[in-house]
Amino acid sequence: MGRNDCFDASVPLPPGLAVGAVRRAVEYMERELAQLIEIYFEQANVFSAIVGIFGTRALDSFSNYEKHRHADTAQQRFPDLIRRGAKANPRHYLESKGSKRPWAIQSHYDHPGWYIVWRYLIDKTESLEHGKPVIIWRVDIVFLEKGDWKYEKSSAGEAGGGRTHTFGVKNAATKLRDKAVYRRRDVIIRDGKPIPLNGHGE
Repeated sequence: MGRNDCFDASVPLPPGLAVGAVRRAVEYMERELAQLIEIYFEQANVFSAIVGIFGTRALDSFSNYEKHRHADTAQQRFPDLIRRGAKANPRHYLESKGSKRPWAIQSHYDHPGWYIVWRYLIDKTESLEHGKPVIIWRVDIVFLEKGDWKYEKSSAGEAGGGRTHTFGVKNAATKLRDKAVYRRRDVIIRDGKPIPLNGHGE
């Protein structure tokens, strides 16, 4: 299966973002994340954050979107990337997120803007590609308005534990229909989980 066969040029992209930049980003991320796979087995949620960080790093290198130069904004707020030379406008903002879930998009904020979600799976047996224990199997790109988000109440309490509050996208599977700029055909969703087709990538 050639990687170029997995791209859909009909999917709307942020202004100026080229499909080629996404392709190079996927290649870079799979190569670099393979070196960090032990983090996944220690803390999977931390690994998802790392996937998003590497997506930001890749697009900063390969596209006309650059990492937000104000560290506080990029690390704590929104967006991760902004189109080089553009004035402040959500149409030129791009947030990078990693997820092992097939459809969900979560954020600590409900800002309007473009979101790119790097859907990954851990392939310990390297059944899809030799030397690649981390596979980016789908890349969703979508523009979200403030009204697309719903507040998800925190489960953290005074007794400790739980997670901090987040926002999730309403009807994410419907919202993301036809928004996959990249999707491997040798990965399927079974029981809500992405897995290699037939367990052998065939």
